Amino acid sequence: MPGRMFRSLGGFNYRVWVAGAFVSNIGTWVQRTAQDWLVLTTLTHHSAGAVGWVMALQFGPQFLLLPWTGLAADRLDQRKLLIVTQGSMGVLALGLGLLTVTGAVRLWHVDVFAFLFGCAAAFDAPVRQTFVGQLVGDEHLPNAVALNSTSFNVARMIGPAVSGLIIAGAGTGWAFLINGASFLGVLASLRLLRIDDLTPSPRAARTQSGFIESFRYVWARPDLRATLVMLFLIGTFGLNFPIFISTMAVRVFHADATGYGLLSSTMAVGTVGGALLNASRGRPTFQTLFAGASIFGVGCALASVAPGYWVFALALVIVGGAALTFTNATNTLMQLSTAPTMRGRVMALRVGVALGGTPIGAPIVGWVADNCGPRWALDIGALAGFGAALVAVVYLRRSTGH
Repeated sequence: MPGRMFRSLGGFNYRVWVAGAFVSNIGTWVQRTAQDWLVLTTLTHHSAGAVGWVMALQFGPQFLLLPWTGLAADRLDQRKLLIVTQGSMGVLALGLGLLTVTGAVRLWHVDVFAFLFGCAAAFDAPVRQTFVGQLVGDEHLPNAVALNSTSFNVARMIGPAVSGLIIAGAGTGWAFLINGASFLGVLASLRLLRIDDLTPSPRAARTQSGFIESFRYVWARPDLRATLVMLFLIGTFGLNFPIFISTMAVRVFHADATGYGLLSSTMAVGTVGGALLNASRGRPTFQTLFAGASIFGVGCALASVAPGYWVFALALVIVGGAALTFTNATNTLMQLSTAPTMRGRVMALRVGVALGGTPIGAPIVGWVADNCGPRWALDIGALAGFGAALVAVVYLRRSTGH
């Protein structure tokens, strides 16, 4: 079982990539936690709406830039593109860190940096996901995707807790500076890759209708359409963890920065467990999507009625595991069922749908948290999970004729 679970690590290139990405991912979670804390407690008076607006600016470019991000992943040298996007995000983190350390930071600064960071991430996300295929080939792609998620979520478990300690001990600005420095890890790994060992990825032809072609491709596939609808529901209204966790921590349980960071890390325990379980399995099925969406809804519902801090933390473990199972399954299913020359554009659509709905959902969820209470905001997440599960049921019934 352990050998099967970690089989993608048998390749040199994948080992190097995972090591560099792990360092960077820790820094990313350090910054995400610090950014939410800065907006919620320093630049505003516990405004969940402000946190939601920052999220909207940071994830909005995933949808706005869709005509170009997928084409870039399909047509450009993916390793070189990753060097540019990762380097850009590192520079932005350092810039925000310097503003914060010097005491000059204002809320509009965070808004601007969030938008610029989102633009770089919009080009980074689809190419980073499809680049895994060049590292391991299609045979080990499901395992590599699961191990990527394991690395990302172990970092998610470490990063917020470290961020809480950094904020308490040195200040929020240093969390941003540390994230900027962490990008050196992934940049070094990209330079160390053995280029000749990469699995060649077919490049898409240069056509005027490249982006429209991806819509037509997805629209003609009921399985991809259903997957994207499910992803839209959960991504828009369910994956608003910065709002859920920060408002519950501060306004319901009256936790400090350390307690807030610990809650984020606790949720990551569930995501790591889900990632390792997925790594030991073969190719996911549509039933996997149904299970992940259903359990996500149940976990959010339990979190919304949690009577105390530690019960809430336990519910977050369930939410984290379900969210990871669902998002990993959409990633693997969409990549393996898509023609290689279309993968970049289809994965850009996936990321755009998953994160591009944030400008819609985050402000709504933030408004609900401010005006009705954080527990009601979590109920919206629960409804999103159950709605996605219903979409899966309808698709499965139609596809099987029952």
